[in-house]
Amino acid sequence: MVESITPLPLLELRNITREYPGVMALHNVNFNVCAGELHALVGENGAGKSTLCRIIAGVTRPNSGDMLFHGKPYAPSSRSEARNHGVAMVMQELNLISNLTVAENIFMDRMPTRGTLISYRDMNAAAHTCLQTLGLNDINPDQKVWALGVGQQQMIEIASALSRHCDILILDEPTAALTQRETEHLFAQITELKKKSVGIIYVSHRMEEIKRIADRITVLRDGEWVATSPAADVDMDQIIHWMVGRQLPEPCVRKTEKGTVALRVVNLTVEQAVNRVSFELHHGEILGFAGLMGSGRTETMRAVFGADRSDAGEIYLYGSSTPEQIRSPRDAVRRGIALLTEDRKQQGLFLPMSIRSNITMTRLQSVSTARTFIRENIEAEVAHQWCENLSVRCRDEEQTVGELSGGNQQKVVIAKWIFRDCDILIFDEPTRGIDIGARYEIYQLLDNLVKKGKAIIVVSSDMQELMAISDRIAVMSDGCLTAEFRRGEWTQEAIMEAALKELINREH
Repeated sequence: MVESITPLPLLELRNITREYPGVMALHNVNFNVCAGELHALVGENGAGKSTLCRIIAGVTRPNSGDMLFHGKPYAPSSRSEARNHGVAMVMQELNLISNLTVAENIFMDRMPTRGTLISYRDMNAAAHTCLQTLGLNDINPDQKVWALGVGQQQMIEIASALSRHCDILILDEPTAALTQRETEHLFAQITELKKKSVGIIYVSHRMEEIKRIADRITVLRDGEWVATSPAADVDMDQIIHWMVGRQLPEPCVRKTEKGTVALRVVNLTVEQAVNRVSFELHHGEILGFAGLMGSGRTETMRAVFGADRSDAGEIYLYGSSTPEQIRSPRDAVRRGIALLTEDRKQQGLFLPMSIRSNITMTRLQSVSTARTFIRENIEAEVAHQWCENLSVRCRDEEQTVGELSGGNQQKVVIAKWIFRDCDILIFDEPTRGIDIGARYEIYQLLDNLVKKGKAIIVVSSDMQELMAISDRIAVMSDGCLTAEFRRGEWTQEAIMEAALKELINREH
């Protein structure tokens, strides 16, 4: 296919190449974006999308190639230099300082002053205005960032970027942790930015979003340019074919008969986050959890796992009539419960360690001698097998996890917990930042686990995903479980109504 050339690009990249030891991240890639357009950049995990964006934003330097911005040579040596040129980026991985407030994070390098002192009143007022544009009326600008969920933190990153004057805005997986409601607020702001002639580079694995908002689409595969096309001229099947270059497996999980009760939660309560939540999970089923940002989904799962202390409620396991005392994640893992957290970077991985070490850390006794010495050859075989099973793109199993793309890091977290072989698996946003091909592979993996009798909870902001893979869907709103639907009973409208129920009641 011949690339479509758009006249007078705002930003133009020519023959960009970036190589890491043993890995060609980008090879002679050409790309451009025009004023007032949204140019979507798509591809599988490890295709080079984030690397290209980081080069534009000054975070990474290319080994070769040239860039032109407003027709002039452009080669930022740092993120701050790129910002000075008018390039802002919301990165896939969160870059907030958790012990600072929301307002301080939004205006980190440009805090308003009165005389020589920071004006916190002015800063909080400006932050409140930024938050309102994204529908974040419930977030206090003076609140510490560590107290917010991952989705809320993602919105803070977006608010910070939108508060800056820029000519180029790069959004790398901005909606990966957002619900439909927050996504709609973001899309409204994107429309306004396009009217102001801002060029937007948009990276996402959500194909329905790409088709809806993109003006042009560029596909990368294995670090190389594959195609560029006006979004209106190409269908989703063609985009996916360019991305993966192979036949995808069936996306839907085949259902099996559910078994006995594996987990029963009664009146679980966590102060200001979860209010008397009760539900059951059976062996051989997938229970989906839906809800808006801040609805209490993640807090519920963390309390079940012992990562957060509950204030009231009981947890019963495997049909027992005696409640379990789960005071820590160690207690949960010993009882066969695993939690794949929504924040893989901070809570799911040891980024400086190898893929091999991260995968086997939950079950070291299986790769160790009787004297507890690790058998590295066995450990390497295990890691290699799981990298093969989940198609982890890496140099080898000795590569540090911090060097992987976000989606491949997610696959390592999944491999770690499946290798542990727990009976109850809680997946909080399991496909966040994962490409469409890998999503289908993970859905098939969930199907295989269900067939083996595992009990699975999937928390997801992607309603289409939950409706595709779940046997039942529980809906949370403002800390309460407001509805539960069986397959065949739910509709997208009914789920959204339940997700808004407590918020509407609170307003009245």
